[in-house]
Amino acid sequence: MLGKIVKQISNDYTVKVDNNLYVCKARGKFRNMSLTPLVGDNVKIDEKNNYILEILERKNELDRPAIANIDQVVIVTSVKIPDFSSNLLDKLLNIVEFNNIKPIICFTKLDLLDSKELDQIRDIQKYYKSIGYDVYDNTDQNFKDIFKNKITVFAGQSGAGKSSLLNRLDSSLDIKVGEVSIALGRGRHTTRHTELIEVLGGLIADTPGFSSINFSGMTKEDIRDNFIEFNKYRDLCEYKDCMHVNETNCGIKSKVEDKVILKSRYENYLKFIEKGGI
Repeated sequence: MLGKIVKQISNDYTVKVDNNLYVCKARGKFRNMSLTPLVGDNVKIDEKNNYILEILERKNELDRPAIANIDQVVIVTSVKIPDFSSNLLDKLLNIVEFNNIKPIICFTKLDLLDSKELDQIRDIQKYYKSIGYDVYDNTDQNFKDIFKNKITVFAGQSGAGKSSLLNRLDSSLDIKVGEVSIALGRGRHTTRHTELIEVLGGLIADTPGFSSINFSGMTKEDIRDNFIEFNKYRDLCEYKDCMHVNETNCGIKSKVEDKVILKSRYENYLKFIEKGGI
């Protein structure tokens, strides 16, 4: 029988086949193949003995959260408690782009901002929209329209409001929401496992919160090429392989100076290629 893994707790994988759920173990051969079943995998199972027999080819996968065959990632971005982090947002965008998954940005907790702070966030939102990203507030009514027939991952730092947003989308979910530590500026991990939940005609993954991610498997050139607005101006660079750091006549640096490219994006890029990449 063919089905999809919709939940993993320890070594137990819940596989949905039509409207039936089977809790299965993975066959030992996967360990020998250095292959681990992931939530989102399409699999062939032995429904009588409750074993996963085969993992079908994946179109993509992420390490953190560990999930496969994703259509889109909603990057839930808090603007207050915890404060807005352009570094984390740009890092997630870069990694999602690299994995050929559609990123969507959703800003939360705007009601906690004063008028000056809100104006600053609105300018940031306008920039990300201008370079091609879908950007929402968590209260936007049309935000609910993006999930139908899609597998969606919710990603972002702990305390950003992922679980609250899911509860807003479907009040019947009643997902536990944790408090944010004022001292630490981040939330407690209320989600302990990865699970695909049926919401608004699609499947949404509420995943464990995380505070550290890396550019595993990405070169510095990969990081450069997935800053999407850089590609628009690369022809202005004197060198075709320009890394936009110390090179002369760099089109990207000139666009940063002209405030066409957001300064924080470029500064984050420099940090990423200094510390990231293989």
